[in-house]
Amino acid sequence: MMATYLTTEELSARIKYDIRTIRDRLKDSVLIEGRHYFRPFGGRKILFIWEQIEQDMFSAASLASAIPMTASRSM
Repeated sequence: MMATYLTTEELSARIKYDIRTIRDRLKDSVLIEGRHYFRPFGGRKILFIWEQIEQDMFSAASLASAIPMTASRSM
């Protein structure tokens, strides 16, 4: 299977997130180098790995919906 590499602008358009939000996620270590993105030839440019990002987005969404909310107790 061949991976799809996206620039920050292309990823932004695909997932409908602002470019600044994506860059903040890089700083917050939500997007991990080597898993979600890489720097070709050791340069500054970043290419995102679409299939891995998509898989992790769906995993996080299904995990969040599987966790039941706790009932509040009156004291």
